[in-house]
Amino acid sequence: MNSQTQKALIKHLSTIVTPERWAKIEEVMDQRTNYINVVVENLYQPHNASAVIRSCDCFGVQTLHTIENSNKFTTSADIAAGSLKWVDIVQHNQSENNTLATIERLKANGYRIIATTPHTNDCNINDLSLEAGKMALFFGTEMHGLTQEMMDHADEFVKIPMYGFTESFNISVSAALILNDLVTRLRSSKINWKLNDSEKLDIQLRWLERSIKGSDKIIKDFLNHV
Repeated sequence: MNSQTQKALIKHLSTIVTPERWAKIEEVMDQRTNYINVVVENLYQPHNASAVIRSCDCFGVQTLHTIENSNKFTTSADIAAGSLKWVDIVQHNQSENNTLATIERLKANGYRIIATTPHTNDCNINDLSLEAGKMALFFGTEMHGLTQEMMDHADEFVKIPMYGFTESFNISVSAALILNDLVTRLRSSKINWKLNDSEKLDIQLRWLERSIKGSDKIIKDFLNHV
Protein backbone atom coordinates (compact mmCIF):
# COMPACT_ATOMS: atom_id res chain seq x y z
CA MET A 1 0.00 0.00 0.00
CA ASN A 2 1.52 3.33 -1.02
CA SER A 3 1.55 6.38 1.23
CA GLN A 4 -1.32 8.13 -0.60
CA THR A 5 -3.58 5.12 -0.18
CA GLN A 6 -2.53 4.85 3.48
CA LYS A 7 -3.43 8.51 4.06
CA ALA A 8 -6.81 8.08 2.38
CA LEU A 9 -7.55 4.95 4.41
CA ILE A 10 -6.49 6.63 7.65
CA LYS A 11 -8.75 9.59 6.86
CA HIS A 12 -11.63 7.19 6.25
CA LEU A 13 -11.06 5.15 9.41
CA SER A 14 -10.63 8.28 11.52
CA THR A 15 -14.28 9.16 10.80
CA ILE A 16 -15.43 5.82 12.22
CA VAL A 17 -13.78 6.09 15.65
CA THR A 18 -15.02 8.71 18.08
CA PRO A 19 -13.51 12.21 17.82
CA GLU A 20 -12.04 11.68 21.29
CA ARG A 21 -10.26 8.47 20.25
CA TRP A 22 -8.86 10.03 17.08
CA ALA A 23 -7.62 13.06 19.03
CA LYS A 24 -5.94 10.71 21.52
CA ILE A 25 -4.28 8.74 18.72
CA GLU A 26 -2.85 11.94 17.25
CA GLU A 27 -1.73 13.18 20.66
CA VAL A 28 0.03 9.94 21.60
CA MET A 29 1.54 9.56 18.12
CA ASP A 30 3.29 12.89 18.49
CA GLN A 31 5.03 11.62 21.65
CA ARG A 32 6.14 8.22 20.31
CA THR A 33 9.77 7.31 19.66
CA ASN A 34 11.83 4.59 18.03
CA TYR A 35 15.08 6.26 19.03
CA ILE A 36 14.99 3.75 21.89
CA ASN A 37 13.98 0.11 21.41
CA VAL A 38 13.60 -2.42 24.22
CA VAL A 39 14.75 -6.02 23.78
CA VAL A 40 13.97 -8.87 26.18
CA GLU A 41 15.93 -12.12 25.93
CA ASN A 42 14.31 -15.45 26.89
CA LEU A 43 11.78 -13.82 29.22
CA TYR A 44 9.36 -16.49 30.44
CA GLN A 45 7.22 -14.92 33.18
CA PRO A 46 4.00 -13.44 31.69
CA HIS A 47 3.59 -10.82 34.42
CA ASN A 48 7.09 -9.46 33.87
CA ALA A 49 6.69 -9.47 30.09
CA SER A 50 3.41 -7.60 30.36
CA ALA A 51 4.79 -5.05 32.81
CA VAL A 52 7.67 -4.26 30.43
CA ILE A 53 5.22 -3.72 27.55
CA ARG A 54 3.13 -1.46 29.75
CA SER A 55 6.21 0.60 30.66
CA CYS A 56 7.12 0.94 26.96
CA ASP A 57 3.65 2.32 26.23
CA CYS A 58 3.66 4.68 29.22
CA PHE A 59 7.08 6.10 28.32
CA GLY A 60 6.29 6.39 24.60
CA VAL A 61 8.67 3.67 23.38
CA GLN A 62 7.02 2.16 20.32
CA THR A 63 8.94 -1.08 19.70
CA LEU A 64 9.70 -4.08 21.89
CA HIS A 65 11.73 -7.02 20.57
CA THR A 66 11.42 -10.49 22.07
CA ILE A 67 14.23 -13.03 21.69
CA GLU A 68 12.78 -16.52 22.11
CA ASN A 69 15.60 -19.06 22.17
CA SER A 70 14.64 -21.19 25.15
CA ASN A 71 11.39 -19.54 26.30
CA LYS A 72 8.26 -18.52 24.40
CA PHE A 73 7.23 -14.92 25.06
CA THR A 74 3.80 -14.85 26.73
CA THR A 75 1.84 -12.03 28.34
CA SER A 76 -0.86 -11.36 30.91
CA ALA A 77 -3.66 -9.14 29.60
CA ASP A 78 -4.57 -7.94 33.10
CA ILE A 79 -1.08 -6.59 33.79
CA ALA A 80 -0.52 -5.26 30.27
CA ALA A 81 -3.68 -3.13 30.77
CA GLY A 82 -4.37 -2.73 27.06
CA SER A 83 -0.81 -1.74 26.11
CA LEU A 84 -0.52 -4.78 23.80
CA LYS A 85 -2.66 -2.85 21.29
CA TRP A 86 -0.34 0.12 21.12
CA VAL A 87 3.24 -1.21 21.31
CA ASP A 88 4.79 -2.98 18.32
CA ILE A 89 6.11 -6.38 19.42
CA VAL A 90 8.71 -7.91 17.10
CA GLN A 91 9.24 -11.60 17.86
CA HIS A 92 12.57 -13.22 17.02
CA ASN A 93 11.99 -16.97 17.09
CA GLN A 94 12.73 -18.25 13.58
CA SER A 95 16.53 -18.51 13.60
CA GLU A 96 18.83 -21.12 15.02
CA ASN A 97 20.43 -18.31 17.03
CA ASN A 98 17.79 -15.65 17.66
CA THR A 99 20.04 -13.56 19.90
CA LEU A 100 22.66 -13.03 17.22
CA ALA A 101 20.04 -12.53 14.50
CA THR A 102 18.34 -9.82 16.58
CA ILE A 103 21.60 -8.03 17.31
CA GLU A 104 22.62 -8.09 13.64
CA ARG A 105 19.23 -6.75 12.56
CA LEU A 106 19.31 -3.92 15.05
CA LYS A 107 22.89 -2.98 14.21
CA ALA A 108 21.99 -2.93 10.51
CA ASN A 109 19.26 -0.42 11.38
CA GLY A 110 21.75 1.84 13.18
CA TYR A 111 21.12 0.85 16.80
CA ARG A 112 23.75 0.69 19.52
CA ILE A 113 23.49 -2.60 21.39
CA ILE A 114 23.30 -1.87 25.11
CA ALA A 115 23.28 -4.61 27.74
CA THR A 116 21.66 -3.80 31.07
CA THR A 117 23.66 -5.51 33.82
CA PRO A 118 24.55 -4.96 37.50
CA HIS A 119 28.29 -5.27 36.80
CA THR A 120 30.39 -2.85 38.86
CA ASN A 121 32.53 -1.64 35.96
CA ASP A 122 29.62 -0.55 33.78
CA CYS A 123 28.27 2.92 33.00
CA ASN A 124 25.52 4.25 35.27
CA ILE A 125 22.26 4.88 33.42
CA ASN A 126 22.39 8.62 34.03
CA ASP A 127 25.82 8.74 32.35
CA LEU A 128 24.76 6.88 29.20
CA SER A 129 25.14 9.15 26.16
CA LEU A 130 22.00 9.86 24.16
CA GLU A 131 23.83 11.84 21.52
CA ALA A 132 25.88 8.79 20.42
CA GLY A 133 22.88 7.47 18.47
CA LYS A 134 19.82 5.25 18.62
CA MET A 135 19.90 2.53 21.25
CA ALA A 136 18.50 -0.95 21.79
CA LEU A 137 18.32 -1.82 25.49
CA PHE A 138 18.66 -5.53 26.24
CA PHE A 139 17.13 -7.08 29.36
CA GLY A 140 17.58 -10.70 30.49
CA THR A 141 15.74 -13.06 32.80
CA GLU A 142 15.72 -12.51 36.54
CA MET A 143 17.36 -15.83 37.27
CA HIS A 144 20.12 -15.87 34.65
CA GLY A 145 20.31 -12.33 33.28
CA LEU A 146 21.52 -11.86 29.72
CA THR A 147 23.27 -14.68 27.90
CA GLN A 148 27.03 -14.57 27.50
CA GLU A 149 26.59 -14.43 23.74
CA MET A 150 24.52 -11.26 24.04
CA MET A 151 27.13 -9.75 26.37
CA ASP A 152 29.92 -10.65 23.93
CA HIS A 153 28.21 -8.69 21.15
CA ALA A 154 27.12 -5.64 23.18
CA ASP A 155 28.51 -2.22 22.30
CA GLU A 156 27.95 -0.78 25.77
CA PHE A 157 26.93 -1.87 29.26
CA VAL A 158 24.72 0.07 31.63
CA LYS A 159 23.54 -0.36 35.21
CA ILE A 160 21.19 1.27 37.69
CA PRO A 161 23.00 2.57 40.79
CA MET A 162 22.33 0.26 43.75
CA TYR A 163 22.75 1.12 47.43
CA GLY A 164 21.43 -1.97 49.21
CA PHE A 165 22.36 -5.62 49.71
CA THR A 166 20.24 -6.90 46.82
CA GLU A 167 22.15 -7.23 43.56
CA SER A 168 19.46 -6.14 41.12
CA PHE A 169 15.90 -4.96 40.59
CA ASN A 170 13.08 -7.04 39.16
CA ILE A 171 13.35 -6.87 35.34
CA SER A 172 10.12 -4.91 34.93
CA VAL A 173 11.24 -2.41 37.57
CA SER A 174 14.64 -2.13 35.89
CA ALA A 175 13.02 -1.41 32.53
CA ALA A 176 10.77 1.27 34.04
CA LEU A 177 13.62 2.99 35.90
CA ILE A 178 15.93 2.98 32.89
CA LEU A 179 13.24 4.19 30.50
CA ASN A 180 12.23 6.95 32.88
CA ASP A 181 15.77 8.28 32.98
CA LEU A 182 16.48 7.99 29.26
CA VAL A 183 13.12 9.22 27.98
CA THR A 184 13.13 12.21 30.35
CA ARG A 185 16.59 13.24 29.16
CA LEU A 186 15.74 12.50 25.53
CA ARG A 187 12.69 14.77 25.56
CA SER A 188 14.67 17.68 26.96
CA SER A 189 17.49 17.20 24.42
CA LYS A 190 17.88 18.62 20.91
CA ILE A 191 17.88 15.13 19.40
CA ASN A 192 15.29 14.41 16.72
CA TRP A 193 13.70 11.50 18.58
CA LYS A 194 10.20 11.52 17.10
CA LEU A 195 8.83 9.07 14.54
CA ASN A 196 9.32 9.87 10.87
CA ASP A 197 6.35 10.36 8.53
CA SER A 198 6.45 6.81 7.18
CA GLU A 199 6.48 5.31 10.68
CA LYS A 200 3.57 7.52 11.71
CA LEU A 201 1.41 6.35 8.80
CA ASP A 202 2.09 2.68 9.51
CA ILE A 203 1.40 3.01 13.22
CA GLN A 204 -1.68 5.23 12.86
CA LEU A 205 -3.20 2.66 10.54
CA ARG A 206 -2.50 -0.21 12.95
CA TRP A 207 -3.91 1.74 15.88
CA LEU A 208 -7.09 2.55 13.96
CA GLU A 209 -7.47 -1.10 12.91
CA ARG A 210 -7.23 -2.16 16.55
CA SER A 211 -9.71 0.51 17.62
CA ILE A 212 -12.49 -0.51 15.21
CA LYS A 213 -14.54 -3.67 15.49
CA GLY A 214 -14.67 -5.48 12.15
CA SER A 215 -11.90 -3.30 10.74
CA ASP A 216 -10.71 -6.04 8.35
CA LYS A 217 -13.95 -5.93 6.35
CA ILE A 218 -14.11 -2.14 6.42
CA ILE A 219 -10.55 -1.87 5.09
CA LYS A 220 -11.15 -4.53 2.42
CA ASP A 221 -14.29 -2.72 1.20
CA PHE A 222 -12.46 0.60 1.10
CA LEU A 223 -9.51 -0.77 -0.88
CA ASN A 224 -11.85 -2.45 -3.37
CA HIS A 225 -13.28 0.98 -4.22
CA VAL A 226 -10.02 2.95 -4.39
